[in-house]
Amino acid sequence: MEILIGVLAFFIGGLLAWVIITQALKTRSRKIIREAESEAEVIRKDKILQAKEKFLQLKAEHEKEINSRNAKVLVIENKVKQKETAISQKMEEYHRKTKETDAIRENLDIQLEIVERKSEELERMHKQQVEHLESISSLSAEEAKEMLMESLKAEAKTEAMSYINDIMDDAKINANKEAKRIVLNTVQRVATETAIENAVTIFHIDSDEIKGRIIGREGRNIRALEAATGVEIIVDDTPEAIVLSAFDPMRREIARLALHQLVTDGRIHPARIEEVVNKVRKQVEEEIIETGKRTTIDLGVHGLHPELIKLVGKMKYRSSYGQNLLQHSRETANLCAIMASELGLNVKRAKRAGLLHDIGKVSDEDPELPHAILGMKLAEKYKEKPDISNAIGAHHDEVEMTTMIAPIIQVCDAISGARPGARREVVESYIKRLKDLETLALSYPGVLKTYAIQAGRELRVIVGSEKVNDKDAEELSYEIAKKIQTEMTYPGQVKITVIRETRAISYAK
Repeated sequence: MEILIGVLAFFIGGLLAWVIITQALKTRSRKIIREAESEAEVIRKDKILQAKEKFLQLKAEHEKEINSRNAKVLVIENKVKQKETAISQKMEEYHRKTKETDAIRENLDIQLEIVERKSEELERMHKQQVEHLESISSLSAEEAKEMLMESLKAEAKTEAMSYINDIMDDAKINANKEAKRIVLNTVQRVATETAIENAVTIFHIDSDEIKGRIIGREGRNIRALEAATGVEIIVDDTPEAIVLSAFDPMRREIARLALHQLVTDGRIHPARIEEVVNKVRKQVEEEIIETGKRTTIDLGVHGLHPELIKLVGKMKYRSSYGQNLLQHSRETANLCAIMASELGLNVKRAKRAGLLHDIGKVSDEDPELPHAILGMKLAEKYKEKPDISNAIGAHHDEVEMTTMIAPIIQVCDAISGARPGARREVVESYIKRLKDLETLALSYPGVLKTYAIQAGRELRVIVGSEKVNDKDAEELSYEIAKKIQTEMTYPGQVKITVIRETRAISYAK
């Protein structure tokens, strides 16, 4: 019985414990569910808030892009309206001029009819006068005309040469003004060609497929290249070629080398482009410094400031009238050394000034100054001797020469620049021009020999004294000058000297 009561008590206790535990678990479960629901509600609200913020951001970007496009469209519309207005004005002007032209044409027709009638009447009167004169004299009209022309020819030639000499004397007085005008006209005619030649580098590629990779999706690669190098990259229909356009030759060289590495490597994207351009720029800067050091060592010029060495290295990427500036400076330095040694002057200082005389052309400081003055200021800034600075500044007569080195620099600079073949011309074309000058003068009657001297700047013409008199010699020099001016292309001016001499020869037996 007791066992039964114990079992029953145990069973009842277990049942009560199970009920209590179940209630506790239910209570805890409801609490956990409420907490989870609360946290889920918070997360849901955060997500909704984030989605709203993202939506507002995208909406703002979209509105910004739409506004930008609308602005571009508005600009294009304004340009189109301006062009339409200009075209309409031109059309109105054209119609007005057409009406005026028609009126003038009608008036001209009337005037032509009157002139024709007058001409017929004048011709009839002239014929009557000629017949009357022929009846008075024993000469025909043609014979009288020939006699009159022969009598006037010599007088006309003399007066013409006198008139030409007066004009030449007046031209010499106004030569400076006329020379400036000619230079300005020449600059206007050749400026475009010179700009294209000095501001463009052609980058060759193996196939036109690479152009698409260089441009990139929506042009992002080419924009990254232009932003990194400062060079305008022109990709057009030219087969297997890309044009790099910039006035700075160093920028073009950096862009060319960077493009070469990118095309060779094959990985072309904005991050890679920026990395390669920075790497190439450092390489070019190191090469500039190395070139400057090597040049100073080769010439035996020591103790230069590092910035001056860098400017000397930059000359490698600059040309003047087709002549490499570094080669020109090295040549000038060697010529200065030779001339200074012959004159008993300081050879090292002359060579130093010859090397540095054109550093103003490669400096980025104060581009409004002439390159000689700028070079002098740079030399003073980097503690060069006063005689060196003066020689640099005076080699184009911008400042007064105060040392013996200065005229040497000026002369050697002119020698290097005027050397046949140094600037733009090759030796073959130079020799051909000299031969053409001599051949042209030899084509005139009475000319015995011709000599082109002073690099083609002067032409000596030897004539026979028995065939050409003094007046004919003066006329011959003028005619040769006119023919050279109209038929040949030459730098500067050509002086024509006609030499006529009389030799009396006798033999004593």
